[in-house]
Amino acid sequence: MKQTYRGSCHCGAVRFEADVDLGKGTFRCNCTICSKTRAWFAAVPKSDMRLLSGEDKLRDYQFGKQRIHHLFCTVCGVRPFARVKDGEGNEMVALRVNCLDGVEPGTLAELPVRYFDMLHDRLEPPQGETRHL
Repeated sequence: MKQTYRGSCHCGAVRFEADVDLGKGTFRCNCTICSKTRAWFAAVPKSDMRLLSGEDKLRDYQFGKQRIHHLFCTVCGVRPFARVKDGEGNEMVALRVNCLDGVEPGTLAELPVRYFDMLHDRLEPPQGETRHL
């Protein structure tokens, strides 16, 4: 069931709220940036996310095929979300689960997680170990 969560970067300059059903699942991938930052995401349609403050503090980082806009706070460096289009061209937001405020650790521990092999540009689980992601 969708619930409205608030979230932010570390310093609070960037704040957002989003309607998310965390029970539908979260994801991690093994691409180079996600591996280095241990990214953990929940995907929502762009219309389900509202930026409350900090648009002027966000900067965009892209690499590789430049399909994903990895946004980060210029004050603290935290990446609270990314913007991307899904396979059908719909605008989506990948929220960093760890940037959602007030989610209990027990709830986080029970969330379903899917893994994607984006290091090899495949939307399927990577071969081998994933516990480090």
